[in-house]
Amino acid sequence: MTTQTETQKTDAPRGAINLPDGAPRILVAAGAIGTIASTFMSWTWTSEFPGDLTVYGYPAGLQVVALVAGAITLLFGLRLWDVRGLRWLNPAGAASPLLLAALAAFSVCWFAAIAIAVDLGGLANLDPGAYVAAVASALPVVGALALPHPGHSVKDYLTAPDQPAPTRDLAPWVQRLVITAGIALALIAFTYGIGINDDDSETFVGFALLVLFATWALVHAGQLARFSTLCARHKGFAAGMAFLAAAIFPFTQSDDHNANLGVNILIFATVALGLNIVVGLTGLLDLGYVAFLGVGAYAAALVSGSEFSRFSGVQFPFWAAALTGMAASLIFGVLIGAPTLRLRGDYLAIVTLGFGEIFRIAVNNMDGSSGPDITNGPDGIPSIPDLEIFGFNMGVSHEIAGFTLGRFANYFFLMLLITALVVLVFTRAADSRIGRSWIAIREDETAATAMGINGFRVKLIAFALGATLAGLAGTVSAHVTYSVVPSPYQFAGAAPPNSAFLLAAVVLGGMGTVSGPLLGASFLYLIPEKLTFLKEYELLAFGIALVLLMRFRPEGIIANRRQQLEFHETGQLDIPEQQSLPDSTTGASKATKAGA
Repeated sequence: MTTQTETQKTDAPRGAINLPDGAPRILVAAGAIGTIASTFMSWTWTSEFPGDLTVYGYPAGLQVVALVAGAITLLFGLRLWDVRGLRWLNPAGAASPLLLAALAAFSVCWFAAIAIAVDLGGLANLDPGAYVAAVASALPVVGALALPHPGHSVKDYLTAPDQPAPTRDLAPWVQRLVITAGIALALIAFTYGIGINDDDSETFVGFALLVLFATWALVHAGQLARFSTLCARHKGFAAGMAFLAAAIFPFTQSDDHNANLGVNILIFATVALGLNIVVGLTGLLDLGYVAFLGVGAYAAALVSGSEFSRFSGVQFPFWAAALTGMAASLIFGVLIGAPTLRLRGDYLAIVTLGFGEIFRIAVNNMDGSSGPDITNGPDGIPSIPDLEIFGFNMGVSHEIAGFTLGRFANYFFLMLLITALVVLVFTRAADSRIGRSWIAIREDETAATAMGINGFRVKLIAFALGATLAGLAGTVSAHVTYSVVPSPYQFAGAAPPNSAFLLAAVVLGGMGTVSGPLLGASFLYLIPEKLTFLKEYELLAFGIALVLLMRFRPEGIIANRRQQLEFHETGQLDIPEQQSLPDSTTGASKATKAGA
């Protein structure tokens, strides 16, 4: 009869490590505890490294990130010991979530050690805490690789199940409590990430590694799938909690610069959501969409009362300026879409790309010498006054419940309301008859036309609606930035918003979804702001990220179910066989026991 150890070795994938029974559990627990303990030690002798990692007993900078990574690894590791109350964390008992959690701590600790050595000039700058962190964080990785796993190569560890393991139903109030806790955790993570100083790129890289591997582990454990199911079951409650969490964000910031990042992320995300109607729902490739943002911004700037405006004596209230920007973008959307939407595929993409460049060149030449005096040419329209809504001046700090909200925090709340409005329009339109027509056009325009759908009219409505939403965001953008200039409105540039980044936000986040473009826009705007050393190589890193995304997850981070099925071969999304973790008493897996 085959022994348990022999069976475990036979089932282990290539690249796995064979250890005696019980050793993986000890390695994981010891390594996780050692990683946590190392964060209370000094990692370097000098405070020149960002974060001041010289203090004993007080984690800071990358040590805080490593502490969280070690705690997550310990939680997944305690599942090996069958600790009561932690079975929900990894119900299927798969080995891959533990490995990914261990890789989070390993990558953070080793990145920190390498960064200290490179920035300060040698390994001599590492204190004992850094060595302890490097060794301790490697032990859980070894322990996780030694666990039995149903596969034949290490690549099998990276394949997540399509469906989560079944769990017992929760009471409705518990489900709402889980949704609240998940959204609160997301708010804490976002607040910490955006609060990292712009010159502290090392800490942000470590934070990004933690978020990447921890999220990956939760995906493999089925937690994100279950959370999505709960949010879909309580859609109104989840949307309300998400809106509340966003409204709380300005009160967590003492620096108005972070509120500035927040309002610009909302502007970028709102425009990306409008583009999602054109690209995600209708399937039209628009490479000049940022021009509609520019049309709305210039239209609002011309009636803002700026002394440099061609109509300097005209100052519309906000609601009128917003309607002006939306109407201008709507008109341009119809004028451009009417003659071009009879084209398909690459031809439509080329025409929209040309429109975007024509808009930028046109406003650049409307300076009174090369063309009519409307936009002041390259100088744009500066000195745009702040908005005043119902006597509330957006440019003045205000005291609310003991918190001081600066100028950008005021605009953040305004943009949050506009984002909520755009989300409502998107969801209502997608669920309507016209939304189903958009999806039919995206799937097969010929078949949709044969079934009686007026393809041209449906596409023109999508084009016009997307342009209108972009014009609304452009109205706020003009007042937030104090000025409007032609340079940002191009296909690809040094920083968003531009058409390439907007399209990438939709594709990265997930086409056809609501939360996908919001998440993609947040990533693409926040990462360049924090990783300042990538300024010269930003487009290179951006291109590599898109290639990797298209290779491993073409449906985006938050996948639309229909498109997820389209992007994968038949059977690829079937639920794979799950391998249980070792039993708490014998160390052998349940599957191994059954085989014996």
